[in-house]
Amino acid sequence: MNNKASKFSLNRRQFLSIAGTSAAALSVSSRFAFAGNLSADRKVRIGIIGGRFGLGFYFHEHPNCIVEAVSDLRPERRDALMKTYKCSKSYESLDKLLQDPKVEAVFLATPAPDHANHVLASLKAGKHVLCAVPAALNLEDCAKLKDAVKKSGLTYMMAETSAFMQTTLSVRKMYKAGEFGKLFSAAAEYNHPGLEVLYFEDGKPTWRHGLPPMLYPTHCTSFLISVTGERLTSVSGLGWGDNSPVLKGNPYKNPFWNETAFFQTNKNTPFRVEVNWRGALRNVERGEWRGEKMSFFMPQTEPGESTIVRSEAKEGLDHGGFQVAKNVVETYKQPMWWETELLPAPLRHTSGHGGSHTFITHEFIDAIVNNRPPLVNIHEALAYTAPGIVAHQSALKDGEYLKIPSFD
Repeated sequence: MNNKASKFSLNRRQFLSIAGTSAAALSVSSRFAFAGNLSADRKVRIGIIGGRFGLGFYFHEHPNCIVEAVSDLRPERRDALMKTYKCSKSYESLDKLLQDPKVEAVFLATPAPDHANHVLASLKAGKHVLCAVPAALNLEDCAKLKDAVKKSGLTYMMAETSAFMQTTLSVRKMYKAGEFGKLFSAAAEYNHPGLEVLYFEDGKPTWRHGLPPMLYPTHCTSFLISVTGERLTSVSGLGWGDNSPVLKGNPYKNPFWNETAFFQTNKNTPFRVEVNWRGALRNVERGEWRGEKMSFFMPQTEPGESTIVRSEAKEGLDHGGFQVAKNVVETYKQPMWWETELLPAPLRHTSGHGGSHTFITHEFIDAIVNNRPPLVNIHEALAYTAPGIVAHQSALKDGEYLKIPSFD
């Protein structure tokens, strides 16, 4: 390890302290177990399905993993997967790959509408599953997934990047240490303006055509849930659309480009979430956590610097000349956790979505090897996913206040 990496080196006990959370959260989700002793004699043989998003992970670098096979419906994407993962075996479809007895786990980097059915088929075939987000697009499939994972006894994990971003790792550490005091509100936003360029390909609509923003909520909901373990219990959602002809005829019957949801949690924390596909916006995935003693604000742009505000009241004057108590504002210097012993040595490099991809790779493989629940297990995955489904239902009903079912 170089000097820069050793600066942030942590052992397993130290990080378990960093990553812990409330007892209530622990009842439904493990917290990180990185930096444990590698089981060199255990090799998980994985199949990777999906030659776009699936290209951005590092299973071939993990000491406890072998990429056994890859699959995509398009030959050029299969070739790209084989080249990236140095794998000589490919299949024309998921169905064929699932018949391979050597494959014991799969990474489903497939279109969102296929996730539920692909997970169910993979579990039925006896494979451990890592799946891209979201877990499902309707509440009925959420229930099916929960039951199937429970009956299978297999490992299921959702590849939610926001839960593993370097900033989120730091905020989780701060929350565990009590630095926020009591959180009194939180907010998150995922802005992806210009998404309509992905609505059509070769003149044909793709699965993204008209996708309701709140059916893709997990990049936001995970910012709060993965840190505190609380659950979103009710919501009022609102949407914005402009009667654009681009949205006409979409399979979701969705009229909205952008959606905003106002959630309440089981700890009575107000939580505002915005998912926006169009407008004068900066592309960003960011969260805010506001507490009595400290607040943390991720940057407005990527990359950028986060801001901490501490309630160390100092007397000062406001713009009107009145005496007030002024809080202390500081820039947060983000540690690069991927440089540390939280990951096996071959994975200690930067990766996509805020350094999250190597952590997702390791968390899934390590969970299988050590027979433990991953951080984003089925309960967490549905806790991130289901609130957005209900928020969209609320937006279609002009903001009607709706309860969110629990899948714990």
